[in-house]
Amino acid sequence: MSKFLSIKESAKLLGVHSSTLRRWENEGKLIPARTQGNQRRYELSQLQPHLSRKKRIEKSGKTIGYARVSSHDQKDDLKRQEELLSLYCARYGWTFEIISDLGSGMNYRKKGLGQLLDLLLSGSFSRLVLTHKDRLLRFGAELIFGLCEKQGIEVVIINQGDEPSFEEELAKDVLEIITVFSARLYGSRSRKNRKLIEGIQESLKDAAGS
Repeated sequence: MSKFLSIKESAKLLGVHSSTLRRWENEGKLIPARTQGNQRRYELSQLQPHLSRKKRIEKSGKTIGYARVSSHDQKDDLKRQEELLSLYCARYGWTFEIISDLGSGMNYRKKGLGQLLDLLLSGSFSRLVLTHKDRLLRFGAELIFGLCEKQGIEVVIINQGDEPSFEEELAKDVLEIITVFSARLYGSRSRKNRKLIEGIQESLKDAAGS
């Protein structure tokens, strides 16, 4: 006799969100049966191919810890992130690798981030660990989390310790963007560029103190 599971039970079994099963249905990848009340029901044998894939990924067992800071003067913080990620992974007995980046949370071309995306798209690891969500990206982290979900990769956010405020991090990111564009407009060594940057820095200090 066939065993049928609800969408919630099926999602839990596969280690994905219910919205993923709905998307797979829309894409024609996994079509459930329907009850008289129009509730989704998944036959266990239907889920077997997806379960097998999940088990293959889990068997590889590799965990990636990702650490990032915005600037060179935060290297001590980067080291602390790396140590925290290593201790956390070791505590659970995971086989892990730490990928580190130095650059703005709004920079999408960082070397470490590129390495992480290559591993993600190839399904080469089963778990991503971050100290805080914004260590991945300032904006767009949800997109990468969605890709992780599609690949069956678990995302763990430790959320320990004090994190710089959103305003402080955003101010640094905005200053970096303006610095790059003003350098392109006026030249990195021009007096006009230096004056503009100094003015922005003073404005940010005033805003932080208000």
